[in-house]
Amino acid sequence: MTVNSSQLTVENLLTVDCQLLTGVAESRWLRTEADMTSLQGKVAFVTGGSRGIGLAIARALVAEGVQVTVTGKDEARLSAARPRIESAGPALVETLRADVRSYAEVERAIGATAARFGGLDFIINNAGVGIFADVADMTPAQWSEVIDTNLTGVFHVCHAAIPHLRKRGGGFIINISSLAGKHAFTSAAAYCASKSGLNAFSEALMQEVRYDNIRVSYVMPGSVATGFSGGDESKGADWKISSEDVAGVVLSLLRHNPRSLPSRVELRPSKPRK
Repeated sequence: MTVNSSQLTVENLLTVDCQLLTGVAESRWLRTEADMTSLQGKVAFVTGGSRGIGLAIARALVAEGVQVTVTGKDEARLSAARPRIESAGPALVETLRADVRSYAEVERAIGATAARFGGLDFIINNAGVGIFADVADMTPAQWSEVIDTNLTGVFHVCHAAIPHLRKRGGGFIINISSLAGKHAFTSAAAYCASKSGLNAFSEALMQEVRYDNIRVSYVMPGSVATGFSGGDESKGADWKISSEDVAGVVLSLLRHNPRSLPSRVELRPSKPRK
């Protein structure tokens, strides 16, 4: 806006000031929006990424230009998943065999990721197992497999990753939980306990690392159309959440303005089976 000296009234000055301030605010908003939405060049570590939700998350990240390491226990599945992830976008991909129940394997995989890509920005704890049986029928070994994978495994990854995130100046940890963590059901005591524990772990960790510029969120999906726990991936696909739906939530969290934190996200089918 151009104003000559003969027109400089208080009203005009206020108008000029308001327009200038509006322009500055819009400029700052545009910069913030660009910073908030760009994930290009970041580095992510995704556990359980050879299939299902983890595979969808890895593909979504690569499509955004994020360099991704995917871990899993099965070499054959990792080998099959790699080209599917690489085809999603231009970013670099690494696949590493690591069982999250083993701290040594997790620490080695985290270190290898930081060494290859020059650092670490995002942790997606997705690895999980489900063994469904009544408490009286479940073996101690089965109980341990569920708890050690779904809960202790997340501790292993976070413990190994936090020093790298701090070195980077901050980052984001997203834990994939389940609505089973708040809605218990029969023949699922181990699974429900592991996810309930993961929720509490996530909330405590969030408070511990927030001033290191490390954000922590957890996502609680309901029924997802995957082959989890040996299920039929196509069964209920017409009403269940898709893996891509969960991946979309993860991307939204990573893009969210760091001024605030959606620390818990519940995701459920819009129209579940009656």
